Amino acid sequence: MFGWFKRQDKEETRSAMSGFTAELMAARESYISGRRGIAELTGTVQSCVSLWENGLRLADVSGTDLLTRHCLGMVGRSLALRGEAVFLIREEGLVPCSDWDLRTVDGVPRAYRVSVSEAGGGKTQTALAGEVLHFRIGVDPVTPWAGSAPLKRAQLTAGALQAIETALSEVYENAPLGSQIVPFPETPDVDMNAIGREFKGARGKLLLRESTTVTAAGGPAPQTDWKPQDVTPDLSRAMTRESLDAMRGSILMVFGVLPAMLEKATTGPLVREGQRHLAQWMLQPIVETMAEELTDKLGSEVTLDVMRPLQAFDAGGRARAAAGVIQALAMAKEAGVDPATAMKLVDWEAANG
Repeated sequence: MFGWFKRQDKEETRSAMSGFTAELMAARESYISGRRGIAELTGTVQSCVSLWENGLRLADVSGTDLLTRHCLGMVGRSLALRGEAVFLIREEGLVPCSDWDLRTVDGVPRAYRVSVSEAGGGKTQTALAGEVLHFRIGVDPVTPWAGSAPLKRAQLTAGALQAIETALSEVYENAPLGSQIVPFPETPDVDMNAIGREFKGARGKLLLRESTTVTAAGGPAPQTDWKPQDVTPDLSRAMTRESLDAMRGSILMVFGVLPAMLEKATTGPLVREGQRHLAQWMLQPIVETMAEELTDKLGSEVTLDVMRPLQAFDAGGRARAAAGVIQALAMAKEAGVDPATAMKLVDWEAANG
């Protein structure tokens, strides 16, 4: 009778949340909310992420064949949303890791426990630091082994942008936009419903209704005709447009994108200047640190360049500079001056271009 109460010697097995369903849920959650869950789905942030992703995908890579365009795109998106990206080095190529844990010595990673997503369920494996490529940006001295996403470094701005866009979406979804309240004399509900249906269905037509203002206890004749009252909320007084523009501009600057690029009156030179700013002050320093990591882990000199493929330079200025240099070298040769000595006088060497 009480046999069910006896202690079971058989080991009980429970789900460890590491199967196919858990992997799909984690992947979907990561796709929707990103690393932080704030502002990752706004159009402003996704535009910046796309610029990072495609900018890195176009980079010139020399010294290795492992870093393909596909891997560069994943690195750009992961750095923009998570601030770091981890890949396992294998003979067949680089394997992206969805999650990882690491062990450090003097703040330098020495070993990793990484999770690799698979179609039939993920797997976890351990690897030494030399087998792992760990790219990171926004490194803090407190945690030098971890990176931080741009939105994490601008939490107040990202949170305000999310709050404004959420409020606007709720207003457009729930507020009575374009609705009006029309005063009408006392009339049975049946007649009121019929008239209301006629107003609702006759769009774009002119409707004429005879209306009188009747006071209580049968007052005098009509005084004024009825006047509709608009119930559309006035958002201009909340300064939502100005706040939204300010928050979007701040988010764009966090990602290294000039806000003027999205203005309606933007011209071609300004767009080119914005692309040059993004490549020179944001993407190129990132790929330089990636090149250092690749050189250290792969044992061969690896270089990455985003300036040339993105054409993030002044072509006219370079042409004029090249013409000036050639002319100066010719004049130095005619005067019998060593060109190398002349270039050193103006601090023009291989180290500084």
